[in-house]
Amino acid sequence: MTDTVAALAALTPNAQWVLRGDELEWLDTEQAQPTEAAITAKIMELQAEYDSKLYARSRKAKYDLLNQDEMRYDDLVNSTTTWQDAIAAIKTSIPK
Repeated sequence: MTDTVAALAALTPNAQWVLRGDELEWLDTEQAQPTEAAITAKIMELQAEYDSKLYARSRKAKYDLLNQDEMRYDDLVNSTTTWQDAIAAIKTSIPK
């Protein structure tokens, strides 16, 4: 999904339009076509929101590498804190 498509979807949900390259053809009779300034502002807002969640995406990638269920079970059986230590290490290495 391009930035313009995401911006249009956020600004005018369910509107009817066609985007061919950089040319926007507005087909909707219910909603007004957003201005270029509004589209650009929404693109910047959506990008800022995406960028602000980089830490979460990075942490998730690291979390996904762990076998967390097995780690928690082993910690329970062995009275260890391997899982907690691994999670803490990820949070420390990738702060909010």
